[in-house]
This record gives sequence, structure tokens and C-alpha cells, in this order.
Amino acid sequence: MALAAFSTAAPPQQQDQEPAQRRRSGIALVLLLPGVLYLVLFFLTPLVSLIITSFQAPVPDGDIGQYQAAFRWENYTESIAEYWPQIIRSFIYALLATAAALLISYPLAYFIGVKVRKYPLVQNLLMTLVIAPFFISFLLRTLAWKQLLSDDSWFTTSLKALSILPPDAHVTGTAFSVVFGLTYNFIPFMTLPLYATLERLDVRYLEAGSDLYANAFTTFRKITLPLSLPGIVSGTLLTFIPAAGDYINASQDFLGGADTSMIGNVIESNFLVLQNYPTAAAMSVVLMAVILVIVGVYVKRSGTEDLL
Repeated sequence: MALAAFSTAAPPQQQDQEPAQRRRSGIALVLLLPGVLYLVLFFLTPLVSLIITSFQAPVPDGDIGQYQAAFRWENYTESIAEYWPQIIRSFIYALLATAAALLISYPLAYFIGVKVRKYPLVQNLLMTLVIAPFFISFLLRTLAWKQLLSDDSWFTTSLKALSILPPDAHVTGTAFSVVFGLTYNFIPFMTLPLYATLERLDVRYLEAGSDLYANAFTTFRKITLPLSLPGIVSGTLLTFIPAAGDYINASQDFLGGADTSMIGNVIESNFLVLQNYPTAAAMSVVLMAVILVIVGVYVKRSGTEDLL
């Protein structure tokens, strides 16, 4: 009997470890508490409030902007039916801007992360130039491009003088100017993840490809591109997501026009001008839901689920 009781008892060392493990778990929970509270207050609470607002109905005989709690699904169906062109246009513009940013940023990140790796001073200087636009306001940068692309700017007048543009053509207020603005403003978001991946690329793999008589294109396709895939996925997500919801570049006050409005402009107009809060909230929820689906499918198909 004594032998059985002794065999079922935990070893003294294990008994000493259990309180220590509980103490460490308690400390971890205390350290996590501020972050959890922050997420609840500034993410979860606004999200729940937004969803509740999206189902509200107008107050009978009430003034503009007065709504009451309801469960009005028609806010979603009516909003999608009315604003579906802006929804489609938003994702097309964001996709074009993401593709253009990738084509520009990949060679730039490869040059900084691989080619000038032996020159740390030059590498740091080039990276500083990449992130330098972050030190200037997003609005000021976009407004500057509005001036540079205006009808009386040297750029537009030169294109008209060379007969590249018709005399009555405009650059601002077109799809080109909106996509150009999105591409320019979000290029750093694409370049930085690509640089972080390519800077860790082992160049011995590239040398091995050359030793096996692979040309530059084959080496890029078989070695560089697969190894840089995490940076490509991260960069495209960081570019596509904010570009899809952007409302600055497509605004008529900046680079856009009446026919280039995006879903962000619709949400801004309904919230701040029309005071149609349920429609604005419903469009915000639709935007988030569509982006989540696109991101989930994209990450799943690219085989980088660990990024989620």
C-alpha cells in the first residue's frame, strides 16, 4: 500500500516546477492585458458599433441624420445595388496600382538588398530615400502631384506640344492619375517587405545557378522569385488593402474626378456630407468583408498561410 502511494505521487522536482509555471503564465497574462484592452477599446468596440450602425433605420418623421436601432438588411442590398460600380472600380484600381508598385519596387529592392549589399553606406542611403516620403504628409504629396499633373503644368503642356495628348485633354481627373497616385503613395509599402526578404537572400544560391549553366532568367524564376515570395505576398497585401479603401487620390479635390470615385469616396460622402450613416457603415463592412475574402484566398493559393 505504501509503495502504491509513493508511486502515484509526483516527483519533488515536478512539484517545484508547477508553481513556477503558473507564475510565468500569470505574468504573461498581465503583460498581455494592456494589448488586449487596447484591441477591445480601439478595434473590437468600433467594429461592433459599425456593424450595429449598418442595420439602423431612419427615425419616422425625423431630421436628416437621425436613425434608430433596427435590423434593416436592405441597407446592404440597396447600397451594393447603388454603388456597385464604385466597388468594382476600387478593386480594379487597387489591383493595377499593386501590380505597378510590384514592377517598380522589385528591381529597386533587389538592387538595394543584393547588388549593393557590399556597400552598407550606400545601402542605408538608398533605403533612407525610399522611406523619405513618409516624412511628408500623404495629403501634401498627393496635392503636389495634382499641381504637377494639372492642365497648365510643364508636364501636361509638354505632352500637348509633342502631340502626345490632344489639346483639350486632361491628366488629372482620369483613371490614369488615380492609379498613378495610388502607385506612388504606396510604393514604400511594397519596397520595404521586398527589401527585408531579398536582403537575407543567400547569393551562393545564385552562384550555384550560374555554375549549373542557368541563364539570368532561369536563375530568377527558379531561385530568386521563390525565395522572395514571402516578401511579395507581404508587399502586395500592404499595398492592395489600403489602396482599395483609399479616398484621397480618387477625390475630386486631388487626382480624381466625377467618374473615378472609389468606395472610400462613397463612404466619406455618406458619413460626412449626406449623413447617411447606415449606408456608410454598410459599405464599410462590405469593403472589409471583400478584402478579407480576397486576402484569404490569395494567401492560401500562394502557400503563405503563416502570414495570417
